[in-house]
Amino acid sequence: MITNKVAGIVLAGGAGTRMGRPKGLVRDARGEPWVRLAVISMMDAGCEPVVAVTGARGDEVAALVPAGITVVQTADWTEGMGASLRAGLTALAEMDEPPDAVVVCLVDMPDVTPAVVTRLRESVDSVPNSDALARAAYDGNPGHPVLLGRAHWAGILATAQGDAGARHYLRGRDDVVLVEMSDLASGLDIDTAPTDDPSA
Repeated sequence: MITNKVAGIVLAGGAGTRMGRPKGLVRDARGEPWVRLAVISMMDAGCEPVVAVTGARGDEVAALVPAGITVVQTADWTEGMGASLRAGLTALAEMDEPPDAVVVCLVDMPDVTPAVVTRLRESVDSVPNSDALARAAYDGNPGHPVLLGRAHWAGILATAQGDAGARHYLRGRDDVVLVEMSDLASGLDIDTAPTDDPSA
């Protein structure tokens, strides 16, 4: 088995227009912030370092991120997911020792547990993660999270625009490993608030 260093990025930069507030500020029924749950899932799955990318009401979202986690504020967050992904990848690429790969997770998928992230990571353990591309699938349909090897970051940075994220780069490729997750999670992003608490 090849030993790889795999980081994590949590994308929490959007304004959450349909939600009525940034999704990074939303809490589950237990009062746990989605952004904290996403970061902890990455950490518990062994991703290191973990970067949380904020945008709308960034200071408030950052305050909910566990201590010791790198927070990157995206100035151009209004552009969409692409800007947040570029900010997160750039932060990792500029580290003294960049990771071999990164798992990218959306903040609005609170049922993505450490088990999901771990299965995604283990799906490419037999190859150098710098070359790897993998993504979660739900009943055969590609979804999130995704694993992006460092060798692909330049291409993703060049094509991540608007709300597409890495979609344009991944589309049509035959080297993307699909990892079935429907027994572990729904694969659904949530666009309406799970609580009526206006402070959530």
